[in-house]
Amino acid sequence: MATIYDVAKAANVSPKTVSRVLNSDAPVGKKTRDAVEAAMAALGYVPSSAARMMRSNRSGLIGLITGAISTTAQDTQISGLPELQIVQGIQTVIAPSGNTLMIADTGGDSSRVPGLIDTFIQHRVEGLLYVAEYHQQVHLPKVPANTPMVLVNCFDENNTPAVIPDDRRGQRELVSRLIQAGHDRIAYLTLRENIIATPLRKQGYRDALEAAGLPYDPALVQACEIDNPEGETQVLWDAIDTMLRFDQPPTVICCGNDRLALKVYGILRSRGMKVPDEISVAGYDNYRVIAETLYPPLTTVELPYTAIGVRAAQRLLGMISGESRDSANPAIVAGPVHWRGSVTEQRRSNVTQLKILRED
Repeated sequence: MATIYDVAKAANVSPKTVSRVLNSDAPVGKKTRDAVEAAMAALGYVPSSAARMMRSNRSGLIGLITGAISTTAQDTQISGLPELQIVQGIQTVIAPSGNTLMIADTGGDSSRVPGLIDTFIQHRVEGLLYVAEYHQQVHLPKVPANTPMVLVNCFDENNTPAVIPDDRRGQRELVSRLIQAGHDRIAYLTLRENIIATPLRKQGYRDALEAAGLPYDPALVQACEIDNPEGETQVLWDAIDTMLRFDQPPTVICCGNDRLALKVYGILRSRGMKVPDEISVAGYDNYRVIAETLYPPLTTVELPYTAIGVRAAQRLLGMISGESRDSANPAIVAGPVHWRGSVTEQRRSNVTQLKILRED
């Protein structure tokens, strides 16, 4: 990153002269001004108003772009604040590093992102973090090669350093625990098909079944998340009604997230069914406002947002210092299964018993 001293040397003038050109606070001859401006253009120097940057090669600033601040109250109540948790994780690493985290909010408008990136670069941040609201592929403008960037909860096609959740492993470990508890008819009500997490978690579901020697039954898997809350409840009710009419109904229902699990609790109770006495339920996210307040408390998988933020900040600081040891891209972060009262032990079927006997 070029400094004012580099510009002065290239233009064969003093740093004070460069400062005068930048601030227009003293007369400078046209020939000298032209030389300074040509040097700045050649070196890719970005002017900054901070006096600290006039004296040092480091700004101590880290730029972060997110939508967490503008998340609506309704979104908070229903699905939590994953972006905010990620930002908190980032700050726990940035603060003790002696750097300052500058946060810009998109206001929910992705078209603002290029302008925010430009603003941060003009302030000569030492690195950039972009935080997505859910696991997804993003398309961002390129940043200068001398400005490290880490994508958080997202990735792109340019192999930009990224940190994402391990959705496949999370679902696999949950279903494996359910199988260990004796469940071999496991329904899965998934999120939307067009998001990255869904195929990954479905594969994790199938991985666990295969490892246990259990067949995959596509009739037990249905996408139930839609944008219309009332319509979504109807879709869930129909899926559950259909599955409960099978000759071999499921003994446990896995839900794509804890919000869906909350609705499933209500649907089952409206049918007079007790959780987990008559059927078990599991979620995904470990959104504690839901998982710990439901009765019985919800078995679910942690989406490790705080850990993702910590890992992303550590990765960026390593890139800035040149000491990064994290070469995997994207870096994948897994979360644990939280086993609570919504799942009960089942008598194992012959298929599962045979599998266990083979392993023993």
